[in-house]
Amino acid sequence: MINAQQEIIEHIAGREVKLVRIAVSRGYCEEPNRIEGTLEQVIPQLNFQYDDGYGGQELFGYIWYVDGTWSERGEYDGSEWWRHVERPSEDIEIST
Repeated sequence: MINAQQEIIEHIAGREVKLVRIAVSRGYCEEPNRIEGTLEQVIPQLNFQYDDGYGGQELFGYIWYVDGTWSERGEYDGSEWWRHVERPSEDIEIST
């Protein structure tokens, strides 16, 4: 079990957040609760425990940072996590 609020706080450490868009689905038949806003607006709404290693995905969404990077929610076989993503450089060479 993990606290959703603490998970995001630890994940964004040292980054300046621009916008957060998250959907929380706490059950298979439940309509997702959509949360959007600044970090200060979203964090208080995420103070709950969930199982990030078993069952269906419960958190979906993105976190955008001021520097142009973002984090996206990943899931595989019941495990879920935040992944920080950077835009690739346009100077990347493609070899054939």
